Amino acid sequence: MNILIKAAKILDANSSHHNTQQDIYIENGTIKAIGTNLDYPKATQISLDNLHVSQGWFDSNVSFGEPGFEERETITNGLVVAARSGFTHITYNTNTLPKPDSRADIAFLLEQASGNAVKLYPKACVTSAQSDEKLAPLRELHAAGALSFSNHKTPITNANTLKLALQYSNDFDAIVESFPYNNDIANGGVMHEGAVSTALGLNGIPSVVESMQLQRDLDVLKYAKGKLHIPTVSTETSVALIRAAKKAKQDVSCSVAIHNLFFTDEAIQGFNANAKLVPPLREVSDQKALRKALLDGVIDMVTSDHQPLNSELKNVELDSAHFGSIGLEHSFGCLLSMFSIEQTAEILTRGKSRFGIPALPIEVGTTADISLFTPDGVSEITKASIFSTSKNSLFKGQYLPGKVYGIIAQGKSQVYSA
Repeated sequence: MNILIKAAKILDANSSHHNTQQDIYIENGTIKAIGTNLDYPKATQISLDNLHVSQGWFDSNVSFGEPGFEERETITNGLVVAARSGFTHITYNTNTLPKPDSRADIAFLLEQASGNAVKLYPKACVTSAQSDEKLAPLRELHAAGALSFSNHKTPITNANTLKLALQYSNDFDAIVESFPYNNDIANGGVMHEGAVSTALGLNGIPSVVESMQLQRDLDVLKYAKGKLHIPTVSTETSVALIRAAKKAKQDVSCSVAIHNLFFTDEAIQGFNANAKLVPPLREVSDQKALRKALLDGVIDMVTSDHQPLNSELKNVELDSAHFGSIGLEHSFGCLLSMFSIEQTAEILTRGKSRFGIPALPIEVGTTADISLFTPDGVSEITKASIFSTSKNSLFKGQYLPGKVYGIIAQGKSQVYSA
């Protein structure tokens, strides 16, 4: 398929065409020409209002449901949602049934995702499904196509298990993810421990739940070496710990969930089950620290922390509701409500190099890996406007700026509307 993108503003600091308006001609998945007033009559033309383009966006923490929970979201429809949301690369979480701890599990995920414009990278479990202390066959899983190792939102409780995972995976340059959460101190809490939880009479999750586990993980990393990724930090203290670890040259990266940048614990007022998240929404001081750390690079990347859940798991009393909200479709607008269009595009392209994914600049001769969007307009998020199968979105009722047009990647075009 040959494509001619007309009059697109290129936002890509690694491109010689950064911050200029250009036509882009793509032939068989490769950028063949960039310039003004290009004319290729046989190409499919894309001409959209105030079109902006950047390198393809990346999300390091996505869940759908398949296998095991297809009623929440299938891989096929989930990848359509990702394309509509502007993402060309996603890493796929391990909260499936069965959990991916064998070559066959990884092969299944890769097969289900093959042929799509969005590239899905499976994660594999750190530990086997039979034991939370026995390592999964990490080298074998990595060879089969697992991008990193993660137990998703189940913390690695045994410090020696984390040590062994870091040491072993370092031999083949892979990343171990460790969710910073101490279940003992969390003690069944449902939201951030603070003034709001006290006023609502809800069991709180103190910030030390995260910082205590994070400090332990950083201590293990200092001893064991290896590559450590901390998903979804949520507190001001965590930011300080990561900042210090990076200053000490520890090989650590981290992400922040889009929800924790946009909302605070006030969002759970009215016992809103969609605001029941882990890590929980924190206080304004935490939110400010997270935003600052994202801009100065202490936080490496943003994730949608996309977690589809069927309605019967959310439409219950808050104590019984499951943790999680979808976020893929709202990431762009959420960031654009806080940052400039240039900052937003840069943030959404972060993280690929950390996970060994090529970051392809918008230049002649490179493979087209492009997200298409506009900063114009404002849209209300409603149940009807959500393309995900599950509708458990904390963003419902919010008005978010901008619009995603789609993506061109993997030799395919998924561009939806003007």
